[in-house]
Amino acid sequence: MDQLTVTSTGWNPNYLPQNVAEDAGLFAEQGLQVIRRPQDPWEGVLTDLASGEADVALGGLWVPAMYHGTARDLVAVGQLNGRYAQAVVTRDGVGEFDWSWLRGKTMVVPGAGGTAGYTFTAGLMREAGVDPSATRFVRDLSTEMLTELFEAGLGDALLANLVTAADLQHRGVGVMSLLLADVGGPIPNSVYYVRRDRLDELSDRLGRFLTAVQGAMNQLVNTQADDLTKLALTLFPDIDPAVLRTVTGHLLSTRTWESVRIDRSACDRWISFQHDVPLLRAPIPYDDLVDTQAMDVADPMMEPPASS
Repeated sequence: MDQLTVTSTGWNPNYLPQNVAEDAGLFAEQGLQVIRRPQDPWEGVLTDLASGEADVALGGLWVPAMYHGTARDLVAVGQLNGRYAQAVVTRDGVGEFDWSWLRGKTMVVPGAGGTAGYTFTAGLMREAGVDPSATRFVRDLSTEMLTELFEAGLGDALLANLVTAADLQHRGVGVMSLLLADVGGPIPNSVYYVRRDRLDELSDRLGRFLTAVQGAMNQLVNTQADDLTKLALTLFPDIDPAVLRTVTGHLLSTRTWESVRIDRSACDRWISFQHDVPLLRAPIPYDDLVDTQAMDVADPMMEPPASS
């Protein structure tokens, strides 16, 4: 049995396909023992990769993108989340939410765990013809702190992960007025990335790993939210079951877990958002940031799209 260690930016319900691959024996079928190393703060994934404590990191594509062209050469090899799994929470329902609703308002966007929330939101606003500068953003602090302050009256809207958003809604504190997965379309949100100098060494294991993860995604297509909630509760026992049911239902319905393949056009769009902020010195070509070898191995496992 070969071993593969995955370091990750925490561990959240949107990472569940990897747990399904483990619980269903799909990794074992591929001759793999997969070890998880969640990190908090998330920067521990970089230390793990540099030291060799971990083989693969799981987190935002913006990390290897920002380090592109530096001594810390990282390359994405597959994705776990193909949609952006966050929601806009407003204090009251706003009907058909439109980005123009935020003009002249204050939006609270936690950022201590990364910058993707603001970057993706600003990119979607620009695509919709709404200037982000017309909205006041409260940023750069932790989810816990800014959620507490939002509950205390700060801001008109909060961008939150699905667990936080669903919890606020279940407690009657706010309303999930928009799922970014619904309006944002395909996006390589949570990806697997490795040190480029280890690609050859890891290639075979990565192919088998993504094959198992793709198999888990295929299983999830036919999984009921209640069944997935039961699995999620074993991993996140401190989360209200009603909240987890809402979260898993949204993750399934928004096709967050569709394919391990990083789509070229979706990647280019996400990179353009990052360059506009600007997080990047220059746009990065897909082939410079993504290695497709392991995805190519996993491709035969992909189920054909459901007929309409």
